[in-house]
Amino acid sequence: MSTQIKNRRLGVVAIIVKDRDRAYSALSEIFHDFGRIIVGRLGIPYRERNVSVMALIVDGSTDEIGAMTGKIGQIKDVSVKTAFTSL
Repeated sequence: MSTQIKNRRLGVVAIIVKDRDRAYSALSEIFHDFGRIIVGRLGIPYRERNVSVMALIVDGSTDEIGAMTGKIGQIKDVSVKTAFTSL
């Protein structure tokens, strides 16, 4: 395995958005800025609870993923959690 791949982590970032109108433009900008580490994205509006639930598949260094999730976590009414594989 190359060193470049060895230093990368594969993970899932779970995001819950409580106020879509307030958060979506900020989230879109972050997703654009970190597009190089985002492998895939899924977003589901959960109308019964008035929230949106998103999942990102990410492949990047711990620093890159941490920088992205840190920015996401600063958005008001947005919660974020990350899980990594042990590859």
